[in-house]
Amino acid sequence: MIDWKSKLTSRKLWMAIIGLVSGVLLAFKVDAQTVETVSGVIMAGASVIAYIIGEGLIDAAGAANSAPMIGIADWKLEDLKKKEDDPGDVEKV
Repeated sequence: MIDWKSKLTSRKLWMAIIGLVSGVLLAFKVDAQTVETVSGVIMAGASVIAYIIGEGLIDAAGAANSAPMIGIADWKLEDLKKKEDDPGDVEKV
């Protein structure tokens, strides 16, 4: 199976796409300024795609490693009292 995340963030892939598109445009006798503009647009799009995927991976890794948020309103007074009375956490010397 193809790993699309790494493919879409690969500079080699985007340079190959630019080379292909530029070559096709030049073969059809498109002027050089248009070829440069199209190549620039492809690189700008590739930068945006790479940024979005990169930030998504960072966010996903952060969410996987973070603890669930529990508010004080979710605590029960009885549970807090049980923890205070529980001597199980005390080391014996």
